[in-house]
Amino acid sequence: MKLDRQYLETALKAGRQYSYLPFSLHIFDSVASTNQTLWNLLAQGAKPGCVVIATQQTAGRGQWGRQWSSPTGGLYLSVAIQPKLDAANSYQLTLASAWGIASQLKNCGVTVGIKWPNDLVLDGRKLGGILTETKINQGQITQAVIGVGINWANPVPETGINLELWQASQLNKPIPSLEMLASQVLLGIESGLKCLFEEGVNILLSDYLNLLINMGDRIHVNQLVGTVVGVTSQGNLRVHLETYNTKEVTSPEIYIEPGTISLGYKKSSV
Repeated sequence: MKLDRQYLETALKAGRQYSYLPFSLHIFDSVASTNQTLWNLLAQGAKPGCVVIATQQTAGRGQWGRQWSSPTGGLYLSVAIQPKLDAANSYQLTLASAWGIASQLKNCGVTVGIKWPNDLVLDGRKLGGILTETKINQGQITQAVIGVGINWANPVPETGINLELWQASQLNKPIPSLEMLASQVLLGIESGLKCLFEEGVNILLSDYLNLLINMGDRIHVNQLVGTVVGVTSQGNLRVHLETYNTKEVTSPEIYIEPGTISLGYKKSSV
């Protein structure tokens, strides 16, 4: 499975409402990791807007050091940016990318939601995920790479779903090709970053929460029970506790950092 560069560039041009990132495409059949390949290109002088795309990764990385299974037939894509952002707010890049991609795909007719903090969800199953990596100097992000993996026609686990299989059950095919999917993902990242840096994190968070499937979920945290009520600007999950008059907890709301807990997926019966 190969990506047609000309088709991808045409789809990008047709769908672009603004040029926020100067995309420069580098397309491969297979790489160890699109993020690592992009970091290597940056070390050789590549500029922000550089994009690495592959349909297979042999050593893909997920969040918090986890391995990311990346079999042939998926979309694996990384974009380089140079944000003016404090290191403490680095997770805003992931929130912006997740919202931007989900929103872009919804506009195409794919009913994507977001599972906190960085998963793209379709019919309750995982469609894709995002891994943001940064380089920091004196408390500021100097470079960042946003990596995205989307299930297109690749095999997936029981809790996953690929877009081609989902589209086969629909009346029409909102995303007709892998090139179109790649263009929509890039346009989504661009729109998410534009929202963050031009409209501000509060507007972005409001939009993000509108697509968050976990809002109102009842969860258990350290033997406490609470309800998901939002996400902070640092990406922490806001949980309102049902009971909190204990020695350890004196507030009705707690904040959970990404990677601390997993909200999980329900196994599909399909």
